[in-house]
Formats: sequence, structure tokens, C-alpha cells
Amino acid sequence: MKRWLTIFLLVLVGYLPVFEAGAYGFRFEDSSGKTHTLSGYKGKWVLVNFWATWCPPCLREIPDLSELSRERNDIVIIGIAMEYDDARDVMKFVEKMTIPYAIVLGDRTAAAQLGDELSMLPSTYLFDPDGKPAARKIGLITRAEIEAFINNTH
Repeated sequence: MKRWLTIFLLVLVGYLPVFEAGAYGFRFEDSSGKTHTLSGYKGKWVLVNFWATWCPPCLREIPDLSELSRERNDIVIIGIAMEYDDARDVMKFVEKMTIPYAIVLGDRTAAAQLGDELSMLPSTYLFDPDGKPAARKIGLITRAEIEAFINNTH
């Protein structure tokens, strides 16, 4: 019964469960040269957010993701910048927005590591503290939605 309630809540807030076998791992190198792997964050929620500087919904979710990154130590956020012409422009934008979480300069190969065709920006993938895919949201995500999902899985 609890599983059906969780699935119902996911549908209500626009989440889609992630069950792809290929989604159990990734390896991203961020803009500072640090390598991020899903297995490296065991015990924490991991949120991977695909975004672009030109995408209005992406820009609206950055403050919520930044607050989560600063205020919660049980979640790791990795932002993957997509569809950019110049990496320097992305990094200037990150600095201007004071984004505190890791930023990866991404491409379709990075997106393919999550076992899914990236169809829209923003797209967010959430992994549970055991490293298992927990949810995927296509489109704008809010801090309230993320925290409600995390709280409803306990």
C-alpha cells in the first residue's frame, strides 16, 4: 500500500520513477577537475540536474537547488550544463549566480550515462542514499518537491 501511495504522490508532483538498469552509476568530471561517481556518495541523496543558461525554467530552479546544497548535508547536487557555445560563458554565469554545487560541462555522452535520452531541459534525476534511482523529473523542480519526495520515502 505504501508503494502505491508513493507512486501516486510521484505522479501528482510530476515525477517519473527511474528503473533503467544503466542508471546505477555515472562518472562526471566537474569544472574544477573533481571526479564525481554515484558510488562516492553512498549514504546521501544525489540529485543530478541537467540545465542550460538560456533555459528560463532552469534559471528559476537554481536558487532552490543552491539553498538545498548550502543547507542540507544529506544531499549532493551536481549540475550539468548543456547546450552551450563557450564553457567560459557557463562558468561566468555560475559565478554570477553564486552556484555552490558542482558544475559539469555536459554533452549527450554525459546524459547517456543515466541510461536515458535527455528530451528536455531542465531534467533532474534523484538517487537514494543506497545509490539506487529514486525519481526523475522532466521540467521545473522546486525545493519543496524534492524535500517532499525525500520525506515521503522514509
